[in-house]
Amino acid sequence: MTELWTGDPLGWRMGLPSAVTIGVFDGVHRGHRAVLADVVGRARERDLVPVALTFDPHPLEFLDPGHAPKLLGTIEHRVELLWECGVETVGVLPFPQIRDLAPDVFACEVLADRLSARLVAVGGDFRFGRDRQGDIELLREAGAAAGFVVEPVSLVAAADGEIVSSSRIRDLLAAGKLDEVNRLLGRRFELRGPVIHGDARGRKIGFPTANLHIPDRLAVPQYGVYAAWASWEGKEAPAVVNIGVRPTFGEDRRMVEAHLIDFDGDLYGVDMTLRFVERLREERRFDGIDALVQQIGRDRDAAAAILAVDR
Repeated sequence: MTELWTGDPLGWRMGLPSAVTIGVFDGVHRGHRAVLADVVGRARERDLVPVALTFDPHPLEFLDPGHAPKLLGTIEHRVELLWECGVETVGVLPFPQIRDLAPDVFACEVLADRLSARLVAVGGDFRFGRDRQGDIELLREAGAAAGFVVEPVSLVAAADGEIVSSSRIRDLLAAGKLDEVNRLLGRRFELRGPVIHGDARGRKIGFPTANLHIPDRLAVPQYGVYAAWASWEGKEAPAVVNIGVRPTFGEDRRMVEAHLIDFDGDLYGVDMTLRFVERLREERRFDGIDALVQQIGRDRDAAAAILAVDR
């Protein structure tokens, strides 16, 4: 079974005893996957249902919006990735609501009563409840009374011991170091969004593009040109993707636009996923449309060659 719980956690109800791990899990990177695999293994050994609890929005979006990080994916994508790691139930904790619960209410009513927790696995610096009053020692005390044990996990150590963190991946992404980003994620970095209407400039110069709406709260790679796979509605095509402000045209709004190689069709309104394979070059201003068109042609050919062997 794969269940998703949202809404009021005091309304959840777990039928079987569970092993619960809690975290933001932004990006569900290699470090998270190692932790989740460990928790799933512990659950299997004890005949427990493995459960992952995550937060939406990110706690800092609520507590300190000015310092909230750009996210490595949507909450929907995060839930999919958590399921891929073997957990059987994912609970999305609404942070503005959950932060107002007293620590003992969260430990006893949510973890023990609602989730039937027998094992809770969290990092040593885990804080919870109103004003972050709860810590791992309070959680252990509550668990002793409520019938669950608390076991520590490392939320940043990958299987090979390399330090991996969401913040490190964000920094690498902003620096355009896509190879490192993909290696630490253990998968291709993805952007997902609906295809929206643009100004049709790409079509006018012979390179029509699908323009994706990407919310500002999501992280994007450093401005530049990338080889990527585009997928939508069960279809897939190689693509060359430009992320930036199109300086040749004097614009200043960020755009994510994908030219699908050897494809021509109406994609407006469809939800598209871009899986980034390799960075081709930085974004730059060209002296005229002819020079831009020639460079896009070279970018398309380079992307096609890279993706032809990326199967």
